Amino acid sequence: MKFLCIFLITLIAPFSSLMGQDNSLESQTKAGSPFSQSKFVPDISMIVDFSWVSRDMNNNVFSELHMPGLTRHHNEESQDHSSMNSRKGFNLNYGEISFYSIVDPYFDLFAVLHVAEEHAGLEEAYITTRKLPYGFQLKAGKFLSSFGRLNEQHTHYLDFAERPLVLNAFFGEEGLNELGARMTWVAPTDIYLMLGTEILMGENKASFGTSGFHDVNRIVNIHESENPGLIVGYARSSFDIEEAVVLFGLSYAHGKTRMDDDYSAAAGEGTAIDASTDILCGDLTVKYIIDAIQYISFQSEYIYRLTDGSLYSRDTSFTVERYSLEKKQSGFYSQLIAKLGLRWRAGVRYDLLNLNDVFIGSTSQNFPDNPDRYSAMVEYLPTEFSRLRLQLNHDRSKYLQTSSGLIYKPYTELILQLNIAIGAHGAHSF
Repeated sequence: MKFLCIFLITLIAPFSSLMGQDNSLESQTKAGSPFSQSKFVPDISMIVDFSWVSRDMNNNVFSELHMPGLTRHHNEESQDHSSMNSRKGFNLNYGEISFYSIVDPYFDLFAVLHVAEEHAGLEEAYITTRKLPYGFQLKAGKFLSSFGRLNEQHTHYLDFAERPLVLNAFFGEEGLNELGARMTWVAPTDIYLMLGTEILMGENKASFGTSGFHDVNRIVNIHESENPGLIVGYARSSFDIEEAVVLFGLSYAHGKTRMDDDYSAAAGEGTAIDASTDILCGDLTVKYIIDAIQYISFQSEYIYRLTDGSLYSRDTSFTVERYSLEKKQSGFYSQLIAKLGLRWRAGVRYDLLNLNDVFIGSTSQNFPDNPDRYSAMVEYLPTEFSRLRLQLNHDRSKYLQTSSGLIYKPYTELILQLNIAIGAHGAHSF
């Protein structure tokens, strides 16, 4: 019996030693191995947006609608978010995968991948500096411009299911999203004051553009713009009045406008634009804090666009004509949002494009006046990672282009939207 006990102890002892060594190795790994990669993993999140849409118009007609003089028809503007809520019934609007990490003591890196059912693309990818002196910060890469109030906000952060009419008209569904660099300065004052300037490539197809164009006989030959062609500047400030926070800003953009609508094609008719565009924006946000949970927020932006240059026209016999082109266009939105409780919000918004004067030569194009849209929404947030929104739109801004002219096509739609987020997602700005 004694011999059996000695034998079992001798047999078990090496295994006990090995187990102890494993635990020791595990503890060493948790304490910090020089080969561990966990400390280098960036913050990663994914956001997915679904919707169900009911609309008193069939999908084919809806896809052909446009705002005369402001947007083009036949889906000529190819934007990442152009398919949002586009079909009656169920829609998978987009997926958004974001990455953020501190690179080193000098830079942060942020990137966003936009993912749709049939394509994917890099929506944003930029670095920001961490330690520039005197309140300066540099941002460089591909990013949403800080022009105005809403442009730099991602779609999932918007208070409504889509961007306002005036932003869609002037910057497209994707917004003013460009390659370039930005420098900002925050003043060392008691009242918040931030000044910023951006130098961008100017590839936005709704207001700017860099493409060259020429006809077959090269009567007109405009070269592609290869250098940054868009400059943006803005100023923002804010102050408090008891329980109310007031944020306001002014923004300005100046750039070249190059558009080629089949002018360079080998056959058929076509037009092209070579001009310069100035856009001015004023924004105001007033947020009244009722208590730790409830608030009421008013927000509005007014944007004015002036385009001045030349319009080239080519017919099927390749006869080229040049006309002076002038556009004076403006619009605004105003919205009121109330947070009613811990998980409930509601709001209304009014969109109006109040100026749409377009002159080709000395001839006014007589585009329809004052297109507008009414929107109302209510949303429920089960947690900070999910949102259910019910929105009603009555849109009176769209027309259908036919062989006999423009046909007015107002419509009403009901949107039930579900937005889901997972992963580490940074806090949004005020």
